[in-house]
Amino acid sequence: MKNATLRQLRVFESAARHLSLTRAAEELHLTPPAVSIQIRQLEGHAQAPLFERAGRG
Repeated sequence: MKNATLRQLRVFESAARHLSLTRAAEELHLTPPAVSIQIRQLEGHAQAPLFERAGRG
């Protein structure tokens, strides 16, 4: 298994700080789906969920 990338760690840090994937995407000039992909890949490396996901609404 590959190691986590610096980009994935930066995305994770921003999402954790903002408590929002959308705000992290804005800060990092990425799309929300790109942030979500990076988080999922990092969760794959960790073999554990890193965030509790809540539905919209």
